[in-house]
Amino acid sequence: MLQHGKGAEPPGPPAGRTTRRRFLAGAAGGVAAIGAPALLTGCGSARAEGRTLKFWNFYAPQRVTDPAVTAQSKWFEKMVAAWNATHETKVELVYFPLGTYSNGSKLPTAFAAGAGPDIFLASPGDFLRYYNGDVLADLTPHMDPAAIKDYSASALASRMVDGKVYALPMEIEPLAMYYDVKAWEKAGLSEGDIPSTWDQMLDAGDKLRSRTRAGIVFETNPGYYQNFTWYPWMWQGGGEVLDRNGRPAFSSKGTAQALRLWQDAVREGITPRTLPAAGDVVGGFKAGNVGMWQNGIWQVASFKAFAPEFEYGVFKLPAPAGGEYTTTLGGWSFCANSKGRNPEAAAQFCAWALGTMEDDCIDRMVDWCTGVKADIAPRKSAMDRGTANGGYDSAAMKYFKDEVFPGGRSEPRYPPVVYKAISDAIQGTMLAGRGAESEMERAAQSIEAYTKSYQGASLT
Repeated sequence: MLQHGKGAEPPGPPAGRTTRRRFLAGAAGGVAAIGAPALLTGCGSARAEGRTLKFWNFYAPQRVTDPAVTAQSKWFEKMVAAWNATHETKVELVYFPLGTYSNGSKLPTAFAAGAGPDIFLASPGDFLRYYNGDVLADLTPHMDPAAIKDYSASALASRMVDGKVYALPMEIEPLAMYYDVKAWEKAGLSEGDIPSTWDQMLDAGDKLRSRTRAGIVFETNPGYYQNFTWYPWMWQGGGEVLDRNGRPAFSSKGTAQALRLWQDAVREGITPRTLPAAGDVVGGFKAGNVGMWQNGIWQVASFKAFAPEFEYGVFKLPAPAGGEYTTTLGGWSFCANSKGRNPEAAAQFCAWALGTMEDDCIDRMVDWCTGVKADIAPRKSAMDRGTANGGYDSAAMKYFKDEVFPGGRSEPRYPPVVYKAISDAIQGTMLAGRGAESEMERAAQSIEAYTKSYQGASLT
């Protein structure tokens, strides 16, 4: 169903471990390092090293006006201030550019050198890199058992090994398609043209595109995020990277057709080879350079902050003929370094922040997911409280919660070698124009060779 969004969106502001560091050091080589400054600034003055825990993150205060990011940065500052006011061991925020943090080599390299942060943010895609590197502290002993049960099982499963919790999700972020309502209507499309199949989506994209406007935008930059956005297209056609038993399954009809979908969109001129507006979704729509863009729920808050009058729509990812709707559920988690300055206190901080049944803890998550940001809350109590407070009343937030989210699967936790093989296949077909089957088979062989010698936690 078509949902129109305007600025009034969310209200208010099994295998055993291995200690071999190759899992960390090798990870950096599989990710494109970005030549940005390694470290920006810590929040607050320097304190005694043994008494201060470093919390690496990418929510830095902005030098320019950015309402959305400023609110998110203040959320982190408020949380840390509350902890520091009541605990002897203090926490200090240390900031990195998002590109460096998510796709750069700084974080894994720091861990490989034994100089990683005490507390840090990690996505499911990076979980095994750090778990297998033996740097994730067990958070379970510090959590309220009721809070563990309060978490969505699917959200927590990718952060657990042998029944123990090693990362605490702060959010769930499903993907959908955004579109420009006025451009849609100007192209002669109506609400009845909202696509439910790939062919319909490509047809609509073809009608929307112009010399200055992309019909459909898919992520083009290689990285964990691009893989994250590509997985649902593979899943919808029955494709998998690994089967339920962890055996390689990448070579399949579902995989090949997903690779061809993005390749065809680029080849036919519907999807650009580079991201419009340098990846600025709201800016691209406002400038009239985008017809449709696959992106996540977090953009609801961005539209509210930067384009309160812009009329956009959201619909579920279309499926191939005979396929089944699926989307990917992402989101960042708090992690504690088992080899840091004070692993016990770092783990206690993560549990205090996100893993108790205290009202302050639940309210903190509600504020993050429905106040300063736009996300699905990963805990039932926070989801219920956020809903009762009106956090999911707006058209877009309600649609994400009721229609998009229920058909989602958690982002996989594949190690860097597996991720890189998939990434190379996407890049090779989408931008280099190589055959889908040959790129798929190349990746499948790499994945199979890796899994034969893999030692670490379950890949699924």
